[in-house]
Amino acid sequence: MKFNEVLENVTTYEAGKPIELVVREYGVDPKDVIKLASNENPYGTSPKVTAKIQELAKNMFVYPDDSMYELKEALANKFDVESTNVIIGSGSDQILEFCVHAKCDKNSKILMSKTTFAMYEIYGKQTGSQIIKTQSHTHNLAQFSALYKEHGADVIFLCLPNNPLGECLDKDEVYKFLEEIDKETLVVVDGAYQEYASFKDEKKRIVPKDLITKFPNAIYLGTFSKAYALGGMRVGYGIGNPDIIKTLYKLRAPFNITTLTLAAAIEALKDEEFVNSCIAKNFEEMKRYEEYVDAKGFKYIPSYTNFITILFADKFVSKEVAQRLLEVGVIVRDLTGYGQNAIRITIGTKEQNTKVFKMLDEVLEKLK
Repeated sequence: MKFNEVLENVTTYEAGKPIELVVREYGVDPKDVIKLASNENPYGTSPKVTAKIQELAKNMFVYPDDSMYELKEALANKFDVESTNVIIGSGSDQILEFCVHAKCDKNSKILMSKTTFAMYEIYGKQTGSQIIKTQSHTHNLAQFSALYKEHGADVIFLCLPNNPLGECLDKDEVYKFLEEIDKETLVVVDGAYQEYASFKDEKKRIVPKDLITKFPNAIYLGTFSKAYALGGMRVGYGIGNPDIIKTLYKLRAPFNITTLTLAAAIEALKDEEFVNSCIAKNFEEMKRYEEYVDAKGFKYIPSYTNFITILFADKFVSKEVAQRLLEVGVIVRDLTGYGQNAIRITIGTKEQNTKVFKMLDEVLEKLK
């Protein structure tokens, strides 16, 4: 059977390995598995959200409010924008997909960093677009600017902070770059980890209202999957000028998120105290990772997220380290596929991290 030929060049996104796989393949007791590969919030969901879901579970047979009025109003109030500036998606990656399909075809060009969220390239290739990447693994705006001047672009992706590496540009340098960009180019600012970056360093904070007012061709994306601990509920949002949002709605299927997802996101926005507490503990524990890596003589990328990227240089092979950890029940992300001899570890709880350090010590000793 023949399919769309552009799909021949599309790779399948590889998600973090699930706990069930480790239990099934390596015989590890489920309670002993530590999953630190998908950047989930290790402290779980706000108890207020859990209570609301339990209360509303009886309504699962009812379609959700397809206008998503209450959630859009809550986000509009949070970010001081209008509800017409907001679109809701099944995770922010669904809105990434909308952005690409709204702008791109086989004659289009998409500009991104060499190492960044894999779905940018996957969605781009689905449309047959030409993918243009910087030489630098991290976001280098001088290289972005040079490539844009040489090739142009229909869409530019900026991941702030960047997944899977963790670095983050300052807002001022981002804005200076955006001043060079033609208004017909859609700039997607992916703020999936912005809650972490802005907590750690105010210079990294991207304010959606400010962004879309200064740059009407930009759209800001956020998610409830990370700091708000709703990864299993799949809900994200985009904030842009009404013309962009109206166009993206033409790509949205009805009822693209669930009744319970809507309720969870609305409730999560009411418990900022819980979110801020999780973020504060995240950076306290990240210091322990930085000290551990320093003591081992490795390098790490200073992170503005809820994960840390550890670079092994020529001391160890990251794929081997990740596999050995997997076999003892610690799930991390190997970055070999991104051209990096590195692993990415989600920052877990204090207890989890203490166990990870012990397991990592044992693995590294065996691999010497």
